[in-house]
Amino acid sequence: MTATTEGRNTKRRDGKQFSFPAAASLCLAGTIAVLNSSGNAEMGTTATGKVAVGVFDETVDNTAGVAGGVQVATRRGCFQFANSASTDAIANTDIGTTCYIVDNQTVAKTSGTNTRSVAGVVRAVDSAGVWVEF
Repeated sequence: MTATTEGRNTKRRDGKQFSFPAAASLCLAGTIAVLNSSGNAEMGTTATGKVAVGVFDETVDNTAGVAGGVQVATRRGCFQFANSASTDAIANTDIGTTCYIVDNQTVAKTSGTNTRSVAGVVRAVDSAGVWVEF
């Protein structure tokens, strides 16, 4: 394609809401949403190779369906999740660093010796959990 020589109406998104094909699994609203190696959305688990895309905006039960057969809505932003325990707990000194997915609602300070995928960036820590930006 060649460069345009006049103005154009460029499509845009706010960069916050996206829909992805759902894996043949349950996707619960408010839980960590990841894409698996097939590009289908599923809940976060301790596993490598997952790409965090935010949280699920809705609950979709595709357990009896075919992977990719339905779409599920997700949302990017900054969300609060449970903090991991013990030496993997995230502290205020970790603000601005990468955190990792433990399960669909928990994040940790480390990759668990390369067994966890990246969740996002730690933005705040309080008594109720960790604020993660996706």
